[in-house]
Amino acid sequence: MSQNPLRKKLQSDQTTLGLWATMECASITEIAVALNIDWVVVDMEHGHLDYKDAMDHIRVVRETGTSIIIRVPDIREDCVKKALDMGAHGVILPLARSAEDVERGFQFGRYAPRGVRGIGGERAVKWGLGFKDYLEIANEETMIIPMIETKEAAEDIDNILEVDGLEAIFLGPADMSATYGFLGEWEGGDTAQLNIDICDKAATKGIATGVVGVGIEDAQKRQEQGFQMIAVGSDAGLLIRSVRESMESLGREVKPHLWF
Repeated sequence: MSQNPLRKKLQSDQTTLGLWATMECASITEIAVALNIDWVVVDMEHGHLDYKDAMDHIRVVRETGTSIIIRVPDIREDCVKKALDMGAHGVILPLARSAEDVERGFQFGRYAPRGVRGIGGERAVKWGLGFKDYLEIANEETMIIPMIETKEAAEDIDNILEVDGLEAIFLGPADMSATYGFLGEWEGGDTAQLNIDICDKAATKGIATGVVGVGIEDAQKRQEQGFQMIAVGSDAGLLIRSVRESMESLGREVKPHLWF
């Protein structure tokens, strides 16, 4: 296993840029890698992507300067184990509501004695040809990143940030808004300030915070606010944004795009 490029960049206080992959075509990720994107998240929680789709994305990223992370469907042992066995640099845990949820994710993503991850002979260990190299550094290099996207998580953030080994969290503004009573809003009510407060609190612990930018200006604002993992958008969202802007420049009125 090569070292996780994202960890090195975050440890040197770099702002990293990423792509949120929601479509099965791995050529999209391959293009992002050619553009020197820092990381790609493959979203298996929402949409239609399965493990075969995720593997295709992983294949074009491994052994490059880009990190590949899978947002797993649920905080379950089989979900975390499969993603890591395929060779992902880490996983995002959806709807992590408490420190206990985050610790459970770490247990599933770590080999003994810290965790319960079983040793398999799949792609992560080069089909058994790289057992020793992988096992020596996997517990350190593999990132377990909780999504902080609920009122419960926000209220337990102090305990979440104390989970051993935590290096990054990722915010979900839309779901956070919904749990505070603002369904359908990106940052309804006071949740915009809440997200900044969480980012600042994480920074004092040396923990990076990620978020999806809903546009260029928003991404720039996030960088100024101290976010270290900023998604420039989703594959589908970026396509929509580009096509819409092109059509509007040619005089065609187009239905507005909601978020990213």
